[in-house]
Amino acid sequence: MTLSTRRSARRAARREARRALPLLRRLLPTWRMCLGALLGALLIAVGAFAVLYVIVPLPDPNAQAVAQSNVYLYADGVTEIARTGTVNRTDVGIERIPVSTRQAVVSAEDRTFYQNRGIDLKGMVRAGWNTLTGQGMQGGSTITQQYVKNYYLTQSRTIERKGRELLIALKVDQQRDKNEILAGYLNTSYFGRGAYGIQSAARAYYGVDVSELTLPQSAYLAALLQAPSAYDVKTATPANRERALARWQYTLDGMVQLGFISATERADAAFPDPIDPQPATGLAGQAGYLVGVADDYLVTNRILDSATLKAGGWRITTTFDQDKQDAFARAVHEELTDELDPAARPATDTDVRVAGASVEPATGRVVAVYGGPDYAKQPYNDALRQDNQIGSTFKPIDLAAGISSHRGSSSDGLPISTETRYDGTSERPVTDGPTPYAPPNEDDLDYGSITLRQAMVKSVNSVYAQEGVDAGLAHVRETAVRLGIPADVPGMDPANTSMTLGTATPSALDLAGVYAALANHGEAHRPWSVAKLERVNPGPGQLDVPDLPDQPATTALDRGTADAVTDVLRDAVGPHGTGAAALDLGRPAAGKTGTTDANLSAWFAGYTPELATTVGLFRENPKTHAKEPLAGTAGYARINGGAFPTRIWTSYMGDVLDGTVVRSFDLQPTEATKWPVVAGPSTTPSTTAPASASPSAALAPSPPAGGTGGTGSTGGAPVPAAPAPTAPRRPTATTGPGTTAPDPVITIVTPEPATPVPPTRPEPTQTQPSPTARPTSTRPTTEPGTTSPTRTPEPTRSPAPPPTGATKPPSTSRPPATADPAGPPPA
Repeated sequence: MTLSTRRSARRAARREARRALPLLRRLLPTWRMCLGALLGALLIAVGAFAVLYVIVPLPDPNAQAVAQSNVYLYADGVTEIARTGTVNRTDVGIERIPVSTRQAVVSAEDRTFYQNRGIDLKGMVRAGWNTLTGQGMQGGSTITQQYVKNYYLTQSRTIERKGRELLIALKVDQQRDKNEILAGYLNTSYFGRGAYGIQSAARAYYGVDVSELTLPQSAYLAALLQAPSAYDVKTATPANRERALARWQYTLDGMVQLGFISATERADAAFPDPIDPQPATGLAGQAGYLVGVADDYLVTNRILDSATLKAGGWRITTTFDQDKQDAFARAVHEELTDELDPAARPATDTDVRVAGASVEPATGRVVAVYGGPDYAKQPYNDALRQDNQIGSTFKPIDLAAGISSHRGSSSDGLPISTETRYDGTSERPVTDGPTPYAPPNEDDLDYGSITLRQAMVKSVNSVYAQEGVDAGLAHVRETAVRLGIPADVPGMDPANTSMTLGTATPSALDLAGVYAALANHGEAHRPWSVAKLERVNPGPGQLDVPDLPDQPATTALDRGTADAVTDVLRDAVGPHGTGAAALDLGRPAAGKTGTTDANLSAWFAGYTPELATTVGLFRENPKTHAKEPLAGTAGYARINGGAFPTRIWTSYMGDVLDGTVVRSFDLQPTEATKWPVVAGPSTTPSTTAPASASPSAALAPSPPAGGTGGTGSTGGAPVPAAPAPTAPRRPTATTGPGTTAPDPVITIVTPEPATPVPPTRPEPTQTQPSPTARPTSTRPTTEPGTTSPTRTPEPTRSPAPPPTGATKPPSTSRPPATADPAGPPPA
């Protein structure tokens, strides 16, 4: 039998055997058929790839080099805020780029750059696997691919663009030298601060020519390539700063791994702190801050990436109202800047900074921010910074968490309500807290048994430190996050008892969102600042305009709880509250003051039914960026939240709401907290107080002899010497030719008939607790619905002398301090 015959016989036998199989089995292909099909498909793919490789040419460079400016508009869609986006780039040859800079970029971005052929299949598979297994979204692009994307293609994320990127990367690798590719990549990459290319980045971050970059500086610029704006340590959030430092270390470790530097050189490298950001042209005044808020919204919400945004060509209609923005800047100038005298008081009246934001509760629209006096002079946006503790403005969150927790208080075991009584003794140790804590009250005042409502009005630290623990610190944190405080800001650790008194450091904009949610009956909107996004000159080949996200409300609190908190915060801006200066607004309002330990920051956060606004005050050394005490600012011994922050808030809100319909709060507090539920004995206010005391002395204790008063004792006003009472007047009224009245204190006056302000509910009928052995009060006797408390201008700015009848000499007066070093006892 011949060979041909034997082969034919075997094939016939296989056919016969296959015919004998069941029908379903005969329908399945054999392994020979599968292998043949796979080889055929592979040959077709290789052929198609070869054809595409030949016919797809290297395209012309994209139009980024002639990118247009971005145009930012106010909410009216017509009035221009600023134009930005001109590409800042100066190309340099590879010979001017230090070897250490090139090696750092390779270590950070593509460690197989000198070995791969333009693409790295293993890296792509590894990145895809890591993404699928939940290890974070990762890219497998080589430096060559990134250069192709930057120089020839666009940033769009489509399969078609990715396919072209792979083909062109292979062709570029075949036709270009590795050094030429690396130089092209370094000249087209975005490094943040508006800098395209390594030369512009060296100037923007270190003020040097690229040839002068050191090894640590090169490693930091290489680290920036992963997240240019987020990793700028001068403006980054604390969390992003940590990520930037980790990326810098990763880059240096890679240089050791690849043999570029020794372990000794790695160990000797210290992080090279970059210079402060320099202002862009055309962003002077308030424009730069508004642009910063809009850009931050677009990037953090992943609507546009930083490189695409900075490349320009976008028309961005913001939510900012020009009249409100101008009013904010004017209020800061009139209520604070005019009071400062850096020439006469250089040690205290310099470096004073204000952070502010204003949000519509019903929509979450950001209508105004205050990030600084002039972006051209101060290119830091204080409205967005997250490094100032908010103090007692956090206490409403404690109260909301307590009411919503349905847990019992440590005092009586009953569910927490606004009328639950606590021990207001200063420095009373907190029970059952995770860490020891015994915070003092303002001026070390003791209040005895006091309700949570009264403790909010007087900002009693010892009460809310305990109430937050009773509510459950984890629940307090959860409530804060639902209301709008970012979960990753410092000071939000429920393992630390001091969290209850405002160690958290959200931005002024974050805090405005929290109070807007309270004003909106517990429905929270994340503050948003971009209403419309368009291309300036739409044309072929440009990026599609991404859709802006919807702005749905989320239920942070049930309405009953939110309205109960608002009900209490109305008292805090009443005549006996720490925010009494806000009564000058002349319409229903709610709010809370905040002052932190060592007087490092002071806040007022408040709202009307229409608008929620926050104002923060602090001092910062412009060179070291270290926080400095506010004590001595404008000549006052102490600056509290009820002073300049409340005055600025009141001036701004009065300006923007002037001429609008006065709206009352539509409150439906939960049944358990409706006023005037009282946990304990209730009586009418005493009419037999000593002659030296005012009728409101029980609620508003005076500071100890020689003390400076403050948020817990004088309505938050600064604390100069107190002359005799005078007629009511504006805090900024003059006391004589060329003299501006300092911030006032509230003094005892007899109520007189006056045109009533918008009606409010009467004061509670229960007797208010009196602090132990304290001097008589200087609070006004006016009640809601009559007249605002009189504020008396002071002729001097020295600390107040001891009041008559003081029972505690200066030598025994203790300054605010904390038993917990991790956080202050804000007031």
